Amino acid sequence: MSVKKTSAEKRHEESEVRRLHNKAVKSRCHTSARKFVEAVQKKDQAVAQEALKALQSELDNAYRKGVMKRNAASRKKSRMAKLYNVTFAAAK
Repeated sequence: MSVKKTSAEKRHEESEVRRLHNKAVKSRCHTSARKFVEAVQKKDQAVAQEALKALQSELDNAYRKGVMKRNAASRKKSRMAKLYNVTFAAAK
């Protein structure tokens, strides 16, 4: 004999799946940011440039999926690009 789930139980399960998915997307963003900052601290311009591209892609992806708001993603991208430009300005 099976027990029927209430709509509240179903909604709770759905929200749990979404929460875990959103957490994974945020985690990828944080990991990309950390790798970028580490590359900048090591003064490795080539690695930093690739890491910045990856970070911007992850932030755009998080915005498209609704995990992050547009201005938050844009602000983070802008700050990281500024960090890159200030750090490697002498190399240009």
